[in-house]
Amino acid sequence: QVQLVESGGGLVQAGGSLRLSCAASGRFFSSYAMGWFRQAPGKEREFVAAISGSGGNTYYADSVKGRFTISRDNAKNMVYLQMNSLKPEDTAVYYCAADRRLIPSRVGASYDYWGQGTQVTVSS
Repeated sequence: QVQLVESGGGLVQAGGSLRLSCAASGRFFSSYAMGWFRQAPGKEREFVAAISGSGGNTYYADSVKGRFTISRDNAKNMVYLQMNSLKPEDTAVYYCAADRRLIPSRVGASYDYWGQGTQVTVSS
């Protein structure tokens, strides 16, 4: 069983930056691929970024590529999402998720554990 707790969300002006953190409890953290997803009001949940268990492979949605960076620290059981050049359309609740497979997926249904989410609001 893995428990995930996100933090770092908040209100930021367009063009600003935020760093989201996700703390994971449980054993064998490095064996889990990790992902970030987001859901805006009235919209479906969408993939943002994912990282393999070792951290050697990363994947991004086209909408955030070049602006967001996913990383992990397996010694601390942490995964991060650095968000730069934020836009109002990035406003959403951001969720951290863990997948028992090593290779990350862009599909939310592939993930086994989810955090409670953290709100990110980008003002124009």
